[in-house]
Amino acid sequence: MSIPRIHPDTIEEVKEKSDIIDIISDQVVLRKKGKDYQGLCPFHEEKTPSFTVSPTKQLYYCFGCGAGGNIFKFLMELNKSSFAEVVLELAQRYQISVKTLETQQKQELERQLSLKEQLYEVLAIASNFYQHTLYQEQGSIALEYLRKKRNFNEETIQNFKLGYAPQGWETLYHYLVEVKRYPLDLVAQAGLIKPRQNNAGYYDNFRDRLMIPICDLQGKIIAFGGRSLGDEQPKYLNSPETLLFDKGKTLFCLDKAKNSISKEDKAVVVEGYFDAISLHSVGIKNVVASMGTALQKQQITYLARYTESKQIIFNFDTDKAGNEATKRAINEIENLVYSGQVNLRIIEIPEGKDADEYVKTDPNNINNYRNLVENAPLWIDWQIEQLLINKDLKNAIHFQQISQNMLKILQKIEDNNQKNHYLAKCGNLLSQGESRLTYLHTETLLNQLKKPQSIVKKGQNSFNTSAKKETNLLKEAEELLLIIYLHCPEYRDEIINKLEEKELEFSYSSHRYLWQKILELNIINEEKGENKLLEKIQYNLMENPEKIQTVNHLLVLNEPNQEKTYRAVLIMQSALAAMELVICQKYWRECLNKWQKTDQFTDTKNWEFYSQEIQKTKAKITELQQQRLFSNVDIIYHE
Repeated sequence: MSIPRIHPDTIEEVKEKSDIIDIISDQVVLRKKGKDYQGLCPFHEEKTPSFTVSPTKQLYYCFGCGAGGNIFKFLMELNKSSFAEVVLELAQRYQISVKTLETQQKQELERQLSLKEQLYEVLAIASNFYQHTLYQEQGSIALEYLRKKRNFNEETIQNFKLGYAPQGWETLYHYLVEVKRYPLDLVAQAGLIKPRQNNAGYYDNFRDRLMIPICDLQGKIIAFGGRSLGDEQPKYLNSPETLLFDKGKTLFCLDKAKNSISKEDKAVVVEGYFDAISLHSVGIKNVVASMGTALQKQQITYLARYTESKQIIFNFDTDKAGNEATKRAINEIENLVYSGQVNLRIIEIPEGKDADEYVKTDPNNINNYRNLVENAPLWIDWQIEQLLINKDLKNAIHFQQISQNMLKILQKIEDNNQKNHYLAKCGNLLSQGESRLTYLHTETLLNQLKKPQSIVKKGQNSFNTSAKKETNLLKEAEELLLIIYLHCPEYRDEIINKLEEKELEFSYSSHRYLWQKILELNIINEEKGENKLLEKIQYNLMENPEKIQTVNHLLVLNEPNQEKTYRAVLIMQSALAAMELVICQKYWRECLNKWQKTDQFTDTKNWEFYSQEIQKTKAKITELQQQRLFSNVDIIYHE
């Protein structure tokens, strides 16, 4: 459906009710700094936050890449959406009625916007059905399981709207479609029923399962988790993803936990639904659960917005699967942790119990669990301890593996004081209580740490890996190439051929926009046999004043640009080499990073591959730098 023009009154209301901190926090972990907020820019890679958001001005700006604007521009750039799509998205989020300028399309638009509300309704009715069935004879086994096995009282069962999906293949289908008269397609879109093979009707998605509603932040049901009561696999089954439900963005119980998380300034993430429900039932309410899949960076980023200190505590099961889940989650958010954007800690419950089992074993364990949360060790300590599990430091192979893995952890620590602390800790562990060996092992680790650091430093000096230098180098190279293309028609075919041959693209949005217009108008000019490209571009861009401001200096042949056209060949060669150079520098850094993280002894194949790629790319970078030296035009960033 094409989106109709939105009435200015609606746009103004969306602008007034939308909060830029609220929206950007969905994508960026923001920390308060004075009157403003700071975080890592979502539009380019960086380790030090340079992205600033002002709640008073309702504007954002990145001092690293120059991205900036209001809430509309942020969502347009981030999601590659149109202005109208962004307005509709915000209108839905803030429950704003949408007015359009084309009345004939209003009815269809309202139907589209109301689909979510219809899905909310049918899911709420389904939840009521499951809750009712739980207290019928057919739900007796499920109810007994909740009361005796899980030790849940009526208040907890009602608070979490727990229910039971009966065994029949079409019980819910019959109730919703034939009794309640909901459209078949709507019930299917809610993820409650599935089509049979060969289109021979539908059947219930959940059968003979204990039902756990999953809610959004407003407490509206968006999906279900179903636990089997027998041997049926999988043990836990979630609703399929729908218009309302995205597993990668949802955390169970966040609607009930968000206020406690803000109040206690920390969030606990557990592995299962019942872990979260049990902790909430005993008064520990700053707890959420993952959705049975690996935690995503976006989920943690979203969760961290509710705590000022960005303190996230993982409490996964201590079995092998739980440890692996913890490691996967850590890897997902590693860059956030090392840059200080998330303060990650790890809980391990004594005797290998999960949270649900632990708080029910002994009433005293409720306070014990609070203490575990309060004193949870930092994740780096946890990682180091994990290296020692089932290993014997007296075994030469084990000792080498442990020390190499310790090095990988130490290399990632950015703060020098923290690095020194963990150097001493690792040296002490490797010495196995022999105090005279502690200094020796610490010194050995330190020397090994210095080696890769010197490689990085050398690489940075040789290949201009400074992000700021690269940004300016790339920007100026793209501008120079566009100037030659626009004002020197005789080189246009060569530029297009070189860009295609080297698979180069313009990186800056304003440059991409101008290049797209050039390509579009080239086709029109060729069809008409005209050569008025520059004139038509200037006229075409008049319809978009915001864009013309960013590229206007390229369209005017002023004195500096005139001088550049006198050396068009050299400038063109230098600009193309610079664009390719930046790509190679980024690839070199990526290979170097992966090489440093690869164990030479346990993963020899990849270690050798990255070593070769580093040398090969280094040679290519040297070649490109020499190409640029042939030009008398200096397009390198001036410090």
